[in-house]
Amino acid sequence: MKHCWYIGLVFFVIMGCNDDVVPKPKAYLRLEYPIANYVKTQVDDIPFSFEVNTLAKKITEKDIKSTTESYGINIAYPSLKGTIYLTYKSINHDRNNLLAFVKDAQNFTQKHTIKADEIIDRAYENKMNKVYGMFYEVGGNAASQSQFYVTDSVEHFLTGSLYFYAKPNYDSIFPAAKYLEKDIKHIMETVKWK
Repeated sequence: MKHCWYIGLVFFVIMGCNDDVVPKPKAYLRLEYPIANYVKTQVDDIPFSFEVNTLAKKITEKDIKSTTESYGINIAYPSLKGTIYLTYKSINHDRNNLLAFVKDAQNFTQKHTIKADEIIDRAYENKMNKVYGMFYEVGGNAASQSQFYVTDSVEHFLTGSLYFYAKPNYDSIFPAAKYLEKDIKHIMETVKWK
């Protein structure tokens, strides 16, 4: 009789411990970044201004072309291991290069379709400051998660792209990419031509 009781208890414990297997939901790392604090750029040599996050370390490069027609600015985020690369080009109507600049910017984004899961494009327009352009959000393991271009359609053309100092693994860089995406949009929204 005692053996039946023990067998019943063991059977009850074994059956009671059998949990249903439930798959875990997809999740991302929870990383906390500081609230962005933006300040106006202090670069006098370039024909435009914008606001940049104080978390960034800004580096101006003039080695792209040693003329007044092209400038390069790297906005480095050492703590996020990423950089936003800006390239400014002067529009020359004699050469009719605005259309070529727009095509180059669009083709640059489309080159990421090989590794990208999706590319979402959003038009941007600020009539008051005469800033018009496109923002591209690239999903997946592409080399660059965000790109943009803005122009006044007369004199100025500015492109930007975000890169990380790591092999593209979208799950790992997703939080930092989303944080810097906001900074890129803020750059677009605060561009003022000189």
